[in-house]
Amino acid sequence: MKTVEDKSTSLFNELVELMRKLRSKDGCPWDKEQNHSTLKPHLVEEAYELVDAIDTGDPDKLKEELADLFFHIIFHCQIAKEKKEFDIGGVMALCLDKMTRRHPHVFGDATAATPEEVIHQWEQIKKKEKGYEERRFIVDGLPKHLPALQKAQKLQKKVAKVGFDWTNINDVIAKVDEELAEVKEAISENKPENIEEEVGDLLFSIVNLSRFLKLDTENVLHKTIYKFVERFKKVEMELAAMGKDIEKCTLEEMDAIWNKIKNEGKKASKSGKK
Repeated sequence: MKTVEDKSTSLFNELVELMRKLRSKDGCPWDKEQNHSTLKPHLVEEAYELVDAIDTGDPDKLKEELADLFFHIIFHCQIAKEKKEFDIGGVMALCLDKMTRRHPHVFGDATAATPEEVIHQWEQIKKKEKGYEERRFIVDGLPKHLPALQKAQKLQKKVAKVGFDWTNINDVIAKVDEELAEVKEAISENKPENIEEEVGDLLFSIVNLSRFLKLDTENVLHKTIYKFVERFKKVEMELAAMGKDIEKCTLEEMDAIWNKIKNEGKKASKSGKK
C-alpha cells in the first residue's frame, strides 16, 4: 500500500514527465515554442490569480491557482534542463539548502524569539551569500518589475533599518501635507514636468504614511479599488432601474446616487451589517 509520501512522489514524477512530453518532438506546438522570456507575462498573471484566490478564502480556488503556478515552475525547469543549465532536482536542492541555512534558530544553535529577530537574522545571513556582494548600497536589490507601490514600501523599509525614518506619525502627516502643497503650487505654475515630479513625491509620502501605520499600501489600495467597483456597479444598477442610460446621465445625477450608496454603506457598517 502506498503512503501519502509515495503518492506525492509519484504524482510529482508524473508531472515532470508530462512537461517533458509537452516539450518533446511530438508534444504541444505552443509549449514547444515557449522560453523563459515568453512565459514571463503568464507567470505574473498566474501569481496575481493566486493572490485573488487567497482573497476569496475558497480552498478549491486556492488549490487550483497553486497548481497553475506550480506548473510554471516545472515548465521553467524543463526549459533549463533542455539547455543543460539545471533541472528541477537542482532547484529543490537549492531551496532546501537555502531555507535550512537561513533558519539557524530552527535547524541550528541560533536563537530568534520574535518575527523581527528572524528578519534581522535573515538579512545578516543573506549578506554572506553568493551574489550579495553585487549589492554595494543599502537601496540595491529591489526587483525591477515589482509594482511601484510595493517597491516604494520595500525601499522605505530598507532605509528605515539604518535609522533613516520619522520618529512620530505627526511628522509623517506633515510631510504628506507639504508634498500636497507642492503639487498645488506646481499645478498653479502650469509646469507639466514639475507636476509629475511633485505628484510622485506625494505618492511616495503616502506610501510612507501607510508603512508607518503598519499597513500594506498595495493591499490598502486594492481594497479601495474593489470598494469603488462595487459602488459604481450599484450606481449603474440603480440608474438602469430608473430607466436611465448612464452614458447620458449628468455628473450630478450619478453623484447623487453615489453619495446615497456611500451613506447607506456607512450606516450598514456602523450597525455591523455587510
